[in-house]
Amino acid sequence: MSLKMSSSRYFSDLTQPDIAAQFKRNPFVILPAGSVEQHGPHLPTGTDTFAASVIAHAVAERMDGLVLAGCPLGVTPMHMPYEGTLSLSPETYTRLTVETCASAAKHGAKRLMILNWHEGNIAPLAIAAEELHRGHGMHVLTVQACYVAADLFGQECNGLSHGGEIEALAVMAYRPELVHLDRIANSSDHHHGSHMDKLRRTRAYQPVLTDIRCIAPTGWYGTPERATPERGAKMLGLIADAIADEASQIYKQLETVLGGVAETPTPTLPRARGRAREGAV
Repeated sequence: MSLKMSSSRYFSDLTQPDIAAQFKRNPFVILPAGSVEQHGPHLPTGTDTFAASVIAHAVAERMDGLVLAGCPLGVTPMHMPYEGTLSLSPETYTRLTVETCASAAKHGAKRLMILNWHEGNIAPLAIAAEELHRGHGMHVLTVQACYVAADLFGQECNGLSHGGEIEALAVMAYRPELVHLDRIANSSDHHHGSHMDKLRRTRAYQPVLTDIRCIAPTGWYGTPERATPERGAKMLGLIADAIADEASQIYKQLETVLGGVAETPTPTLPRARGRAREGAV
């Protein structure tokens, strides 16, 4: 079955000939980045990974790309006090990211989008992106999809909160049966949680918090009660549209400047002074 006949853009769903043909047509891949961590009593531990995956697929449809088989885990020591959390070290996560994407580059992928939904991954992904560009020649764009969602829907969804409405909608767009609105209980104080989130997300001052209990003593906060599959699908479409539009423009700019790699000047030999003596070696 050719890629054109398949409804899937997931690398692991396709055959070798499908992937080879797609790389020849458009050597563009997306790596979804998330985490497995507690999200309260109502959302699955794979929330961040599910959100990154479903948005990546929607963007791949719009930009004619493939979604790589990314690691479902992330860097999340913040949530280790709670069961349901599996965390990698930054070093391990960086190597997994680099080696996964470098494999795609070896097969012909030239443009890479790292689509992230977990804030703990930001630092190691930045290191990985540098290596993939400078060491493997890929044009790399990292998209913090959770922040794109917050920009578009933060006002109507009470902000980007851990376990809140935006995250519930993201899972609703992927697998609505995993969202248990009937189990919502014990949200931490929203005012305190949003204040602490704002504090740690500023560009100039970045405090290190011991764990999620500094933000939400019960492990989550937010107002996910209004989430529905229909609103989740709408949010997914608008986020994917925004990312595809902006990313397409950015990749055009990267192509213009050679992805930030300066052209290597052709070395010139010094001009000889005078005429060489006949017979000289």
